[in-house]
Amino acid sequence: VFDRLPFGQVCYLNGNAPDVEAECSRYAGLLAQAPIDIVFMGIGENGHIAFNDPPVAEFDDPAAVKVVALDEVCRNQQVHDGCFADIGQVPTHALTLTVPTLAGAKHHLCIVPAPTKAKAVRDTLEGPVSTACPASILRTCPGAVLYLERESAHLLTEV
Repeated sequence: VFDRLPFGQVCYLNGNAPDVEAECSRYAGLLAQAPIDIVFMGIGENGHIAFNDPPVAEFDDPAAVKVVALDEVCRNQQVHDGCFADIGQVPTHALTLTVPTLAGAKHHLCIVPAPTKAKAVRDTLEGPVSTACPASILRTCPGAVLYLERESAHLLTEV
């Protein structure tokens, strides 16, 4: 996408920065200057969004960007998705935009394929809005669009 459209500037979050706290501050400063227009996201098997796993997700997080610990379900998902060959290769921590930062975007497009995400999809749409399923915050985002396939939607009571 970035090579095909005339973006004025693209700024990446550097997860390999030598000083991750400084990187979080740098990126938070960029976000303060240019708030997010659109978020393209998925939902993790445990209901996470952008590595905001249930144990660390905060709906009222004061930070814009932070370091988070990845729970076991999230780390195993990285193996299931083919990102890593085995759990030993999966990092235990990641940099992420926090839930309020993501939820504060003007637009949200969420794409959730795979039968392994069916429970998370059900919890997102039919469970309480809570950090037990961080993706449930999308229900508070006006105009959020969720794209599912039959396999990821098969546990919903209404399709």
